[in-house]
Amino acid sequence: MTTHEATSSRHVSTKPAIGFFERYLTIWVALCIVVGIALGQSLPGVFQAIGGMEYAQVNLPVGILIWVMIIPMLLKIDFGALGQVKSHWRGIGVTLFINWAVKPFSMALLGWIFIRHFFAPMLPVEQLDSYIAGLILLAAAPCTAMVFVWSQLCKGDPYFTLSQVALNDAIMVVAFAPVVAMLLGLSSITVPWDTLLTSVGLYIVVPVLISQVLRKLLLSKGVAHFQRVAHKVGPYSIAALLLTLILLFAFQGKAIIDQPLVIALLAVPILIQVFFNSGLAYLLNRKLGVAHCVAGPSSLIGASNFFELAVATAISLFGFKSGAALATVVGVLIEVPVMLLVVGIVNRTQQWYEAGAKA
Repeated sequence: MTTHEATSSRHVSTKPAIGFFERYLTIWVALCIVVGIALGQSLPGVFQAIGGMEYAQVNLPVGILIWVMIIPMLLKIDFGALGQVKSHWRGIGVTLFINWAVKPFSMALLGWIFIRHFFAPMLPVEQLDSYIAGLILLAAAPCTAMVFVWSQLCKGDPYFTLSQVALNDAIMVVAFAPVVAMLLGLSSITVPWDTLLTSVGLYIVVPVLISQVLRKLLLSKGVAHFQRVAHKVGPYSIAALLLTLILLFAFQGKAIIDQPLVIALLAVPILIQVFFNSGLAYLLNRKLGVAHCVAGPSSLIGASNFFELAVATAISLFGFKSGAALATVVGVLIEVPVMLLVVGIVNRTQQWYEAGAKA
């Protein structure tokens, strides 16, 4: 094992497994809903001014918040781990299949079934396409940072988790825009290619480059220094996410007050796709005889989403007041409790899994 690998492994296994802000993320999001709606209704002029601070269709305050949100998470990613891919090729193959060949398409199908048909009479008709677009954006962005938490909680192999996340991020740079554009097109939603490519550049390419330069500089001063800084900047990521949500709900307040069931209805296809994709990944790994310490994080990576990127792209493509932005926020709202539930299932079924996995 190289020094660089050891560094990555120790960083992935840092305690505690899940921080205070992350553990209660659902509560913070719920508070953001209340605070955002209250501020939006009481100070409409302030938020209209913030909404107007745009350049090339990018809201500048939100752009800054999103960088603060994403870069500390990407700081954990070691693209040098891509050299370990061959050691876990079966588990990585399953996860890539779920992330890129199943999840975005299954979400588009679930959106069509539930949003355009079953729930359509209970939703504002002018937002149906936008809701589906938000669900697609959520499913097309594989999770990055929070995966390290889920992997540790299910005693996952840190090398597999690191290499899988690094590979997903590398693929996301080139595949996110085409996959989203194709599914939006199949859903008869106009694709603003210039804005989509701008979003990929601003919220994937540039943050990845910045984070990797910072990572290299921090590691040059020693592993301990890197870990201290990474630990200190972690809360800024969650804080920036929460501030972004307050802004979003300040704009979405009237729609939510008028349609209080919208959030619950949007949660249904998200919940189904989480359990479907995690279960499918888990069973495929078992069928292929993959070790449980790889199958666990594989199924979790296959089910969870890079919701920060989804929120950012939805706002860029469709705006603060769009159903797409609201749909991605519902993913944030249910991410932690649902993924903790999946972690519990993975841990409780380890004996069953190992009894049926092929050697």
